[in-house]
Amino acid sequence: MNRLANLYATALDLLYPRACAHCGGVPDTTRFLCWDCLAEVEYVQPPFCAQCGDPVPGHIDHEYICGFCTRQTPAFDQARSAVRYRGPVGVSLRAIKYEAATWLLPEMATWLSACMRTHYDTLPIDAACYVPLHPVKRRERGFNQAAWLAQALARERGWPVLRGALKRIRDVGSQTRLTATERLANVAGVFQVAQPRRVAGQRLLLIDDVMTTGATVSECARVLKSAGAASVHVLTVARG
Repeated sequence: MNRLANLYATALDLLYPRACAHCGGVPDTTRFLCWDCLAEVEYVQPPFCAQCGDPVPGHIDHEYICGFCTRQTPAFDQARSAVRYRGPVGVSLRAIKYEAATWLLPEMATWLSACMRTHYDTLPIDAACYVPLHPVKRRERGFNQAAWLAQALARERGWPVLRGALKRIRDVGSQTRLTATERLANVAGVFQVAQPRRVAGQRLLLIDDVMTTGATVSECARVLKSAGAASVHVLTVARG
């Protein structure tokens, strides 16, 4: 099957040559980023906050909890991200969100899977779920990138996906210009668990594409735990 897929991809490349999503050059790989742009990707490495996974510069030789998690303990058990939301990664994720560049999703799934193996490989997980879009935005965009990523990882790991269990009941718009404290207030009451019985007692992995302050995933984790989830660990492609 992989051989047939590779032959199909090669044939498509001959008919419609692919371009690097970041620099526009011609990748010398079967991916959508060239080697030079892949070399620019910044991977999240220690030291980082033991709870939210936010990396910090310098050297820390003990378990570190960041100031934000110290002041406001997140509702999730832990969060980890694969790469920084900069350069080729930021360009690719914005293209997926705002230009419907869905062909870049497998590229993002590769990093997500590697992050899973690195940080949560032995973690007991019963099901995957994802940060939902508001129904209006979902119709406008035509897809939910977080749902796609969750389904791809779940297929690889053999997990069920709790589709529709977590709902966004209010659209709060972009949070880009808000502070961390403002984001927490902005997402309060935005999510609800539509089917608590599917969540009760479950050890969940919550998937999203980008984590910045963690306000959104923390609110999702809060309502999931309120509905009876045993634990909620967060996994994202990028960290802002």
